[in-house]
Formats: sequence, C-alpha cells, structure tokens
Amino acid sequence: MKAVRRPKTPLFEVRHSRVHGYGVFALRRIRKGTNIIEYLGERVSHECANARYEHKDPKDGHTFLFTVDAKTVIDAGINGNEARFVNHGCDPNCQTVDIGKRIFIEAIRTIQPGEELVYDYRIQRDDDDPADVDVIFACHCGARNCRGSMLEARAKKRAAKPKARKRPR
Repeated sequence: MKAVRRPKTPLFEVRHSRVHGYGVFALRRIRKGTNIIEYLGERVSHECANARYEHKDPKDGHTFLFTVDAKTVIDAGINGNEARFVNHGCDPNCQTVDIGKRIFIEAIRTIQPGEELVYDYRIQRDDDDPADVDVIFACHCGARNCRGSMLEARAKKRAAKPKARKRPR
C-alpha cells in the first residue's frame, strides 16, 4: 500500500495588515535565505509605467510598480501575484534579490508563523519631489527604528569644516 502524503502547508497567505491594506503573513516557519516568491507583473518601460499612472493623484503613494533596471519596470497591477502585497518595513525580515532581471523576495532571517513579511522599499528620492513627499510615502510599520518614510533615508549632511584662521605673523 502506498503511503499518502499530506499536502504541505503553504508558506504564506494574504490578509488584512495593520501596516497597510493587505499584507503577506507566514503560515509556517520560513528559513533565512529562502526565496519566498517572485515579484510578477507586466514588464514595461519606465515611459509606459509613467504614462499608465500620469493621471493618478500625486498624493497617493500606493503603487505596485517595481523598478528592475534603467529600462524595465514590473507593473504588478497587471498580471501580478501575491508578492505585490508584501509591505514596507523599516526593520525588514525580507529583501528583494535580482536574479537574471527577475525579482524575488527572500527571507533575511528566520520568519515565524503569523509574522508579516516586510522588506525595505528604499524608494528613491528625486530632486523634483514635492515638499510633503515623506508624508505621501509615510511608513506605519511600527518598528522601533522606523524612519517614518518608505523612501530611502536622507543623506546625512556633513558638518562643515571650520575654516582655518590665518595666524598673524
């Protein structure tokens, strides 16, 4: 008689998140280094992505766009999968990994059942960002080290070196 294998519990599920909208939660322990899911969606140029969302309210920081490189953006709003629901977190348990221009979400530490999967979005700042860009991309992750924004950390300003004084001769 052949042994019957019980189906393995899925790695995760999508459900309501306290961080933002929906989130992805571990259903079983996920070991550090595990490629959890590929970020899927329609692959388009930056120009196409910009044109698709040009009428979107500029105060709406919600997006399913993932920049792969200078030529390609993944629009998970079209043919995307559950990866689009992995929220930003300032104390991440995941990171994104580029493998042959394919984006995967990987565990950077062991994740316990019930824990929400999060990675640091590190959204790039631009010179033409509105003054309230940090409010638009506000972070609500609740981490002790939360920087309050999904944007990459601001570059720290270097303290100006004191000017050398000329000594009287």
